[in-house]
Amino acid sequence: MIILTGAAGFIGFHTAQALLAAGHSVIGIDNLNSYYNPALKRARLEKLKSHKGFTFCEANIADAPAMEKIAAQYASATHIVHLAAQAGVRYSLENPYAYAESNLMGQLVMLEMARHLKNLKHFVYASSSSVYGNSAKAPFGLDERCDEPVSLYAATKRSGEMLAHSYASLYKFPATGLRFFTVYGPWGRPDMAYFSFTKNIFEGKPIKVFNNGDLRRDFTYIDDIVAGIVSALDKPSPNAVPHRVFNLGNHRPVQLLDFIATIERASNHKAIMEMSPMAAGDVYETCADITESQNTLGFEPKTTLDKGIPAFIEWYRDYYQ
Repeated sequence: MIILTGAAGFIGFHTAQALLAAGHSVIGIDNLNSYYNPALKRARLEKLKSHKGFTFCEANIADAPAMEKIAAQYASATHIVHLAAQAGVRYSLENPYAYAESNLMGQLVMLEMARHLKNLKHFVYASSSSVYGNSAKAPFGLDERCDEPVSLYAATKRSGEMLAHSYASLYKFPATGLRFFTVYGPWGRPDMAYFSFTKNIFEGKPIKVFNNGDLRRDFTYIDDIVAGIVSALDKPSPNAVPHRVFNLGNHRPVQLLDFIATIERASNHKAIMEMSPMAAGDVYETCADITESQNTLGFEPKTTLDKGIPAFIEWYRDYYQ
């Protein structure tokens, strides 16, 4: 039995589908908040509820009594996949308290749940490429210090890694953090650039292109990310302090203007570009060193942008048009 938080979210939904397809029982937790339209979250949930092995609990991960109740009800759980978080770099400038609640208190509550589950074999949680900040060294390796975050979101995700390390040290249960690099694909988050670009391009509206397009991102397709998550579940750290982190990225950064051109080709529409300066809290480049993920998790991203973007646009047309 696997407890999975953020089950109605983009990555959580796809991960739950993969675990259910592999025959696992999944206890999905989500608070269905309104950061973006909850209708999309409910649509994902409806698909999950069609599986006999799926059970849904609507709850806030930062609500300790609610999580204690769930832990007592599903005390035989062997794994936790903790993907719930307050996402988004720019929104952290508007609502910083949401990040403290979800990404700090939520991480703490889930770690407390983990240490009290007597059958727990592994706690796997989501981190982010944002922890690297404006690293001058690409690709971003696991030996980077990651102590100069440029956004509150990044600071909370790095703090979550440190909390997990301390709990693994104190209570000796295995914990693994996965640093995701710009995940995209069908059923994605509407606040992500590829989603909002596609929406505006179809509607004939301008898209805001930050730093005049001079940005590079390590876009990683959702199926590749899910494969990394599932592989990590069965590979807890053997170290004396059983905590470690991995990068899950495509390790092939793409220029933002080339990325937009890929969307234009796949949608057969031309973008109206509105050039803008660098956004506060943003970084110039992301690029994953995935050597450790390849060696330990067998992680090998397979989906190129030329395949992934058309797959997303096909879903978008089907869902919205």
